Amino acid sequence: MSDFETARNSMIDCQLRPNEVNDERIIAAIRAVPKENFVPKAKRSIAYVDEDLEVADGRFIMEPTIFARLLVAADVKDTDLVLDIGPVTGYSSAVIAGLADAVVALEGDEAFAKAAETKLSDADIMNVAVVNGDMKEGVAKQGPFDVIFIEGAVDEVPEALVKQLKENGRLLCVKVEAGVGRAHIITNKGDELEAKNLFDANVEAIPGFEKAEGFVF
Repeated sequence: MSDFETARNSMIDCQLRPNEVNDERIIAAIRAVPKENFVPKAKRSIAYVDEDLEVADGRFIMEPTIFARLLVAADVKDTDLVLDIGPVTGYSSAVIAGLADAVVALEGDEAFAKAAETKLSDADIMNVAVVNGDMKEGVAKQGPFDVIFIEGAVDEVPEALVKQLKENGRLLCVKVEAGVGRAHIITNKGDELEAKNLFDANVEAIPGFEKAEGFVF
């Protein structure tokens, strides 16, 4: 077993399982993805650290425990179409691809979008389509979606994204209110939207989702 495999197993056993992540489908999806291949070479030795991992100035891969707990809350089924917003180099999309039928990975930075496409292809993950575009606007033409993930903390959830949820669709993010981050889920109930906080979750912000005038969930 390689050092990276040992670190990955340790992450699962010491970080995830003690923090309410025991869904075996999620564990298997995380175990199947070599995270070290999705981070800069200089940071591969700390790929499995239990905190947000900076992969470029101001861009992070979300802390493993919070990411995994959001996956638990999302209840991604193998028939689901998922929109993954801000995957940076594609790690989150690679994991979600092991749970869903298909994933649309929306990345705002063109260089990262290209990197994600390359890394996902190198990993033989074929059910992810990488799109470079405005992360706040989503990808309506490829929706609606069963699940939408926002890979970082936000001040607000744009209305454009909520409108891309199917009936019974779920949007997961970390929402910051009064300086405190909380895992947040919005569910499209058909005739209404249900929004609730799940647990405290402080992660780094994703650019472009700062508070603005207008519609806010």
